[in-house]
Amino acid sequence: MSQPREDCKLILALDVPTREEAFAMLERCGSELRWVKVGLQLFVKYGPDFVKEIADKGYAVFLDLKLHDIPNTVASAVRSLKGLPIGMLTLHSMGGQEMMTRAAEAAAEINPELTLLGVTVLTSMNRTNLATIGFDDDPEAMVLRLARLTAESGLGGLVCSPLELPLVRKELGPKLAIITPGVRPEGASADDQKRTLTPAGAREKGSSFIVVGRPILKAEDPSQAIRRILAELR
Repeated sequence: MSQPREDCKLILALDVPTREEAFAMLERCGSELRWVKVGLQLFVKYGPDFVKEIADKGYAVFLDLKLHDIPNTVASAVRSLKGLPIGMLTLHSMGGQEMMTRAAEAAAEINPELTLLGVTVLTSMNRTNLATIGFDDDPEAMVLRLARLTAESGLGGLVCSPLELPLVRKELGPKLAIITPGVRPEGASADDQKRTLTPAGAREKGSSFIVVGRPILKAEDPSQAIRRILAELR
């Protein structure tokens, strides 16, 4: 059985269409929020300067780009982020060991404190979805295979659904950072997530960070929603 993470932290998925909406939302989130995830939508639209603006407001930034290309291109993309104030960056584990190893080497060159995360199986996918693209494994088996590959490639952590946490922790131990999207407070809509768990459930199974978006973004009082999630984690 996985050991609960006493230091499990909350990351807000800042998945909104515009810079103005992003900063308006952060104003409503209160003072307890520490980590913010910036994804493709905002990064493509506003670029590195937007990330700097978020960091300048005192937030730690998780840049969720899910890089996936040939090894040289991904390594070059990581190097191009030199000087950007980010704490975590994602790439797809399905890109393979050479791609991840080259990315880890590039990250060590530009920022030894940067944690690269291998995305295993997206939480929007289940066995049916995987079968349509040629994978016959259960999501759990596929996640475990990719998690091993991620660790062997020298990355500091990985992304998986909270449902796979016990398997991954049993296989890889307590040190690897595991970030779990697909976390929904009790009673919240699952939206397009297919493999979900509550914040307390994710913490109990060994999550290092939980990622929560719409249950906070759509709340009447986002700061209250954040306080409730943090209280559940504690």
